[in-house]
Parts: sequence; structure tokens; C-alpha cells
Amino acid sequence: MDEQMNHRLRAKTPEQRFLSVLEADFHQPPRVAQALLEEAQACLFGHGSALRPGQIRIILTALDAGHGQALGKTVRQEVTWTVDAGQEDRQVQQQHGLLALRHVRIQRLLDEALAQGAVATQEDLAQVLHVSVRTIKRDFQDLEAQGIYLPTRGKLKGIGRGQTHKAQIVGRWLRGETYDQIVLHTRHSLSSIQRYVRGFVRVVDLHTQEFRVSEIALLLDMGVPLVREYLAVYEQYDALEYRARLREQIERFHQAPVAKRGAQ
Repeated sequence: MDEQMNHRLRAKTPEQRFLSVLEADFHQPPRVAQALLEEAQACLFGHGSALRPGQIRIILTALDAGHGQALGKTVRQEVTWTVDAGQEDRQVQQQHGLLALRHVRIQRLLDEALAQGAVATQEDLAQVLHVSVRTIKRDFQDLEAQGIYLPTRGKLKGIGRGQTHKAQIVGRWLRGETYDQIVLHTRHSLSSIQRYVRGFVRVVDLHTQEFRVSEIALLLDMGVPLVREYLAVYEQYDALEYRARLREQIERFHQAPVAKRGAQ
């Protein structure tokens, strides 16, 4: 996709129209406009049942459903999946290509299912991404070779688990990688990486104030599994060389205007 076509596609999205109004009519800098967009999306869609553009509802197996049951007797759960994240996905496609975009979408869909009390299969992913199961299997091999944990029904049945991409991205940030370096290494969009880091900082901030996991999840509109994973990362990097970086970010968060505060 050439740059001119990519620009035309971005200009047609609701997000880009909103950003254009903020920048042109209200004279907001691009970074402030982006922060206002994210805050508006969180306020308008974070707790409601309405689907955003690019989202679908799908029925998946419930997270606590037993194994070995007939499909008709398996407990099911309706979840909302973000198949197309708009500008974030276009950033990934433009910088890294279609294969990287599908890899990012696989990780996002699995995380969204887990956060909503469900678990997906490779067949579920193949159906919504309009590719074959064989293609999804190859994608899994590529991602798992990078050490990325993919929480499918089969994986959750096994013993133990690895780190999801969000935890790995936060770990890279704690080790001192810049946002640009993380974009290059993980092929996620800059805005999604910044959102993961903000979410992690907010979880740690509330944890140090002695909020319980369930309370943190409720306050941040974040799944309990993700809160626990962020706290596991915090414990893993609870060492002197990382504490200063994290303390600095928590102080920035408390000093920032409300419009700059992101979600997970």
C-alpha cells in the first residue's frame, strides 16, 4: 500500500476526522489531540455495550468451562472483539506489513477474550480474520518462537503459562528501551505501546496504595488476568535499577492533566 493511499484511508476514519477537528479548529498539538481522542473513547465506549467501528460480538468458550465435554454442553460466553483497531492497525500495517498486522490482531483478540472471561481457539481466530487454520498455526509458530504466550483454550489447559505480549512490552520498557525501539522489536503501534505502559504504571500506583486486584481491575476497567500479569512483571523487576524509572513515571502520571491519562 503506497503512502498516498494509506493517507486517504486514514482520513476516512472517525478517529482521524476527530483529530483533524481538534488540530485545525481548536489548535491542539497532535499529541494532545491524540490524548483527548483516547480519553473520549474511554468515556464514551469504555463501559457501554455499543460496538465501536471495527468491533464484533462473538460467542466463545467460557474461561472456566470444563474440558472433555460435548460442544453443546460447554459453557459459552459472549465477548466483544476488536478485529480492526483503526489508526493503530494502520500504523502497524504501514510500518511492518500485513503479516505483522495479523500477528498483532491475534494477540489482541486472545487478550480481549481472556479479559472478558472467555478463551478462543485457533479456529475462532481463523474465522474472524478470514484466513485458514493452517495460516493461524504458522502465525502461532512464529509468535511462540519469539517467546510470546498465546492464551488459547489448549494452552490454558496445560500447566503453567508464559508472558503475553503486553507483559513483554512493559518489561522492555522497564529495561530501558525507548518507545521507538519497542516499536521496531515488537511491531506494535506506538500508541498501543504507550497505552500498555500507562496501564502498567497505573496498576502499580494503585497496588502500592494497597488496593486489591479486584479493585484495581474495576477502577481501571481492566481484566483481572491483566492486572495480575502486570503485578507479576512489577515483582519481577522490583530491583534498584528499575525502581527510579517506574517512580518517575508514577510522578508524571499524578502531575498530568486528566485528559492525558490513558486506559490499559
